[in-house]
Amino acid sequence: MIRTDSESGFSLVELLVATGLLLVVSSIVTTALMQMTQSQTTIWNRTEMHSGIRGATELLQQEVGQAGRTALSATVSLNAPVAAAVSCDPGTPLTNAVTVAVVSKDASGNVVTSVNGINPLSGIFAGGGASGAYELLFTLDGDSQEAVKIASVDQAGSTVTACFTKDHLAGTVLSPLGAFATGIISPTGIVNGSSATVLKLYGDVIGDGNMVYIEYTCDTVNHNLYRNVMPYNQVGKPAVTNSQILLSNIIDNPGGTPCFTYQTTSLIVQGTPFTFVLDVAVTLTVQTQQIDPLTKQYQTETKALLNVSPRNIFAAWEMASLGYTDHIQSTPTTVTALLP
Repeated sequence: MIRTDSESGFSLVELLVATGLLLVVSSIVTTALMQMTQSQTTIWNRTEMHSGIRGATELLQQEVGQAGRTALSATVSLNAPVAAAVSCDPGTPLTNAVTVAVVSKDASGNVVTSVNGINPLSGIFAGGGASGAYELLFTLDGDSQEAVKIASVDQAGSTVTACFTKDHLAGTVLSPLGAFATGIISPTGIVNGSSATVLKLYGDVIGDGNMVYIEYTCDTVNHNLYRNVMPYNQVGKPAVTNSQILLSNIIDNPGGTPCFTYQTTSLIVQGTPFTFVLDVAVTLTVQTQQIDPLTKQYQTETKALLNVSPRNIFAAWEMASLGYTDHIQSTPTTVTALLP
């Protein structure tokens, strides 16, 4: 019997051709995956950059619009009747002012001594002296309504001293109407005011009834936008830290455009000159955190808000222009102390 050997299988040429085809297909697939990864990196970089600058500008727009708003965290009313002061002089300083007990109540009418850990009376400021920065509170009692200047506030004793020229019953609500003329600190007319890189504002900016002072610092050297917020009557301004970074990777704007520009107008109110900021323009430029893998460069985006109107300050300017000067609140002395 003759045995024949089987010669089935791949030849060396066939094996080389198959291996070559496999390498070509693998190369194509690998290249496609790499391009997809690079594209995803590009999209992710740009999305993160866009999301960051959009969030920062939206917050800026909201808080600039709220700047200058006056408010108390609870309803403050007279806890006892008050008689008109004899020869009350509303000048500087106040003379013959009347001290009266007040009470703070929440929306349900319950007496409160603090809201979120803050005494509602902390929203009432008193000044005088060379600054003349008295707060104006209105008595909301119909024909007896008047605007009274606050000479002093005793938060612990729940009393206020003010220049009343009319009689008022117990339960009369005291409300801070109007707005702060300098809710956006002007770059002119005020020492240590806002600038092209630092935006300074105050008022019930957050909308919780508590007045705060806020500084936005556009630092293109360290490439950060900082938001430093504190109570308006805080003693001493905390230093800027990394925990206050609102937006990172900011760079100089094209053409040297400043981060903040202001439209201002001046007006004399009751003998005191005020500079109202009626419009704030915000321009910020940011770059991606990582270099784009396709272009080998950082991607950049410039966001410009050219017409951000501080509506409370604009309303105050309109009222002052029409002669309603008792609706214009002066700059608290505690805010002035935080400006440097």
